[in-house]
Amino acid sequence: MGPGVYGVSVMLIRGIIIRTVRRWFLISALLVWLVPMPARAAGAKEMQRPWFLHLNGIGGERVCDHTLLSGLTAGGFDADFHIYDWTEGETGIVALQRHDTHPIEARKVADLIIQQFAASPGTPIYATGHSGGAAILTWALELLPDEIKVESVCMFAPALSPQYDMTKALKHVKGKLYVFSSPHDFVVLSTGTKMFGTMDGVRGDAAGLKGFVQPKSADDEKYKQIVPQPYQRSWALKYGNVGSHICGLRTRFARDYVAKLLLTGKPPADDDAAAAPTTRPVEAKAALQ
Repeated sequence: MGPGVYGVSVMLIRGIIIRTVRRWFLISALLVWLVPMPARAAGAKEMQRPWFLHLNGIGGERVCDHTLLSGLTAGGFDADFHIYDWTEGETGIVALQRHDTHPIEARKVADLIIQQFAASPGTPIYATGHSGGAAILTWALELLPDEIKVESVCMFAPALSPQYDMTKALKHVKGKLYVFSSPHDFVVLSTGTKMFGTMDGVRGDAAGLKGFVQPKSADDEKYKQIVPQPYQRSWALKYGNVGSHICGLRTRFARDYVAKLLLTGKPPADDDAAAAPTTRPVEAKAALQ
């Protein structure tokens, strides 16, 4: 062995250093293994990414359905988005008047929600429906087991009759049912539905024109969950929404208005839709006389 420091061999010094490092490494590893990970606070809950189902209108899955979802994402509503095309390629008036297949499609949608709930019971479920899709969604909600409820629902230009009793569907909604309507949508939801009927077979104005009317058979408490979103003139400049049949699905409106509504339960603070009534009892009496 060659000369070292103060007569101590260099090799001996190197061996001592290596053994010391090894001991500290083993001790550190043992401590990491023995010391438990800090527990989460008892009341802390992980935020689950919502599961989101959208049903298109009688035209089938279109670009406007995707602009709704991209707008919601841009507005901060992060979710696992899905679109279900209930028309199966038979679009337009055919889809509207295929009353024999509507219950079948509603059953399929209900099963999708049931499957999602079974796979992840703690994941919040949201749903939206456009035009005829709002009717299929309503009937799907009615088919759900008692224990399954979605968080909130948005209906854009629903093609159901205004007096359709939403009570049974609302029993499966925890929060609110936001109903977007517009009197400017008269070509589709007045002229069109008077000629060809609504999804539930009534020839007359659809709920997407002026909103739902509470029938006598309805549950007063459940109907308080309905929050009408009637068209506002200010939406044209603010959101590019001119009140047409598909304007509620536009990216800008979904980003700046609908996303905030779903995230906070309130429309943008400066919007006069916040003062809209939740029911139309006076009109309900007149309509049913």
